[in-house]
Amino acid sequence: MSIRPFRDINRKKTKKINVGKVEVGGDAKISVQSMTNTLTTDIDSTIKQINQLEEAGADIVRVSCPDQNSSLSLKNIIKKTNVPIVADIHFHYKRAIEAASSGAHCLRINPGNIGSKEKVREVLKAAKDNNCSIRIGVNAGSLGRTLLEKYKEPCPEALVESAINNIKLLEDEDFFNFKISVKSSDVFLTTKAYKILSSACDYPLHLGITEAGSLTSGSVKSSIGMGNLLMNGIGDTIRVSLSADPVEEVKIGYEILKSLNIRHKGINIISCPSCARQAFPVIDTVNILERRLSHIKEPITLSIIGCVVNGPGEASQTDIGLTGGGNDNHMMYLSGIPHQKIASENIIEEIVALVENKVKELKSN
Repeated sequence: MSIRPFRDINRKKTKKINVGKVEVGGDAKISVQSMTNTLTTDIDSTIKQINQLEEAGADIVRVSCPDQNSSLSLKNIIKKTNVPIVADIHFHYKRAIEAASSGAHCLRINPGNIGSKEKVREVLKAAKDNNCSIRIGVNAGSLGRTLLEKYKEPCPEALVESAINNIKLLEDEDFFNFKISVKSSDVFLTTKAYKILSSACDYPLHLGITEAGSLTSGSVKSSIGMGNLLMNGIGDTIRVSLSADPVEEVKIGYEILKSLNIRHKGINIISCPSCARQAFPVIDTVNILERRLSHIKEPITLSIIGCVVNGPGEASQTDIGLTGGGNDNHMMYLSGIPHQKIASENIIEEIVALVENKVKELKSN
């Protein structure tokens, strides 16, 4: 067990739904999602990317279905993948019906832009017949004309009103197997919308800052926005939206959850920025260890601190710790207890070995 405990955040209790084998809402763990960027009709490439995302830790993966060939391709894709698949549908209700019939575990739709109530009713029937959940996806960039005329611009109240209107469409058809998102590229707009919506309903919420940007800027915006909501107990599943390799979205998603001690996967490295006091090359050491330990799935905390100012204190709170010492004598700690002294040249191999032993210990328990 990791020394650092999971944070006791007072998470709002929402209704629980299933996206395939993954529970969302209620007391289920907060799941991490991503989305493929391959052409869905390129079945082999899409399967390969889904498997890469699953290997990185994605609990759920979304796939675009812009045309009939894409929605029908889902049948072959789902046969050869293990993670639940969400079909991303916009405007054309037949794509949603085809996706549900092809085995999609969830449909991402905006019921308001699907068309008439009859078309929405047909989509919901297909979802019911195929045990398929739905995500109501409200986005500031695609609000309906009526709401834009009413509010003059995208704002939290407009997003929430759109969500409430769509909720009513589904509830009127006796359909309750859904989650909701109210996304914007603006952090303040997004967080306020989710807070208002969370107080207005108890359906599970899918968090995200949409179109957040590049790997660096998008990760920062997503961390600020989703971190704010998660710390306030809001959110049941998350997707980091980056202009980057989708695998990076999964990694950043877990880093957000790890930073809040909500959910851990793999190595959580606590390391100093390095300074003139460092007794070994901290930055290089951390970079190498991240690569060498990237395959670890078990939650393990590792502190890499360059000197004795904060090193022993951090090591007392981690599974494995390293504190820089004088004369090339650095101290290794196990579960906060001094273990052995080590020279700089042996740091990498010794830590890798200790982590591998810790993994074996966790698995045996």
